[in-house]
Amino acid sequence: MIEKRILILTSDTGGGHTSAAKALEAGFERFTDGVSYLTHIVKALEEFSSISRRLAALYNYLLRHKQQYVKYYHWLINKLSPDETSLFNRLFISYGKQLLDTYAPDAVVSVHPMMQCGFARFLSDAGLAAKVPFITVVTDPCGNSWKGWANKGVDLYTVARAEAAEELIRYGIPGNRIKLCGMPVHPKFQPVTETEAERLRVELGLAPDRFTVFVNSGWAGGGNIPQIFSELIKSDLDIQAVFLAGTNDKLLQRATRLAAQAPFPVKVIGFSDQMEKLMAAANVMISKLGGLTTFEALTCRLPIIADLITPPMPQERGAADLIAQNRAGILLRQASDIALCIRELSQNREEYLSMRAAAGSLSAPDATRRIVYEITELLNRSKTQGPPYHLRR
Repeated sequence: MIEKRILILTSDTGGGHTSAAKALEAGFERFTDGVSYLTHIVKALEEFSSISRRLAALYNYLLRHKQQYVKYYHWLINKLSPDETSLFNRLFISYGKQLLDTYAPDAVVSVHPMMQCGFARFLSDAGLAAKVPFITVVTDPCGNSWKGWANKGVDLYTVARAEAAEELIRYGIPGNRIKLCGMPVHPKFQPVTETEAERLRVELGLAPDRFTVFVNSGWAGGGNIPQIFSELIKSDLDIQAVFLAGTNDKLLQRATRLAAQAPFPVKVIGFSDQMEKLMAAANVMISKLGGLTTFEALTCRLPIIADLITPPMPQERGAADLIAQNRAGILLRQASDIALCIRELSQNREEYLSMRAAAGSLSAPDATRRIVYEITELLNRSKTQGPPYHLRR
């Protein structure tokens, strides 16, 4: 069995990019025939320089503590384009050589908007652009996203929706390099039967037949979700809840204290790598509209109560419109409205089932398979067979 090596570039700026990387890793394990693919995931933004590491840390700090300022971070990065500077280019040369010497990839896949310029330029300068295909999987589904996604040195783009493709074309990317595939959701995210949902609730220590609310504060753990949770536990709703604190230990402790005051059962969890089980156990999810999280929930046919207390980041506005226009969830603009939203959903089964069906209609459950197919087809079409190769010194 032939073995090919795939290098995936990601970052822990939020949890979505790494979720996409792991989805692709699973896709290369499950959806290829006759060829064995060995994938390596590297957190490139954190690894390649202290400057990029600080930018990543700043982004996560804003997500957790100052969500209202993330839009200014987005504007500043798009305005200054630090990934296009000669400094970043010089830093990426040594990092790129290190990656290729270590992993000898047949193809490189980026799932992060800060990787395109540096890696494409490195491959070109090293004389490897024709030998190592460079693919970008865009994880902002609805456009209005980071300009860094677009670079003419990328051989293939996959996007979730037409809006993202149209934006890349406006930035100068040829349309024949763009494939509309859907979001790279891990194959473990699937709709479940009510019997399976009840079993998962029991695993969490909850009642099997009670309306279950998943309060998801995201990978960073913060934003407006703690405020929404505080309002939720003041209610007299006949529900139960799961609260996910992400990587924020202080929020975990605070949520545990709040949960003890709730008039209904609450399971508090820190970071979890079993999001598919939490979503499958829930009837509705309260969350910020991160691209991957949103489409993971839609794949599970899970209605979303979207946190719009703070206006969404530019790249998330389209997801909010998508949810609203298709009635796949509710846009929450005031924390104090959360009890009313949950009450209506839990007591109006027809409305709930309609939202669940709408959520499922927006998903593309075979997206990861399609993305893997497009990448493997590109590898098969490549004129040069890739490694072994030699870096220019």
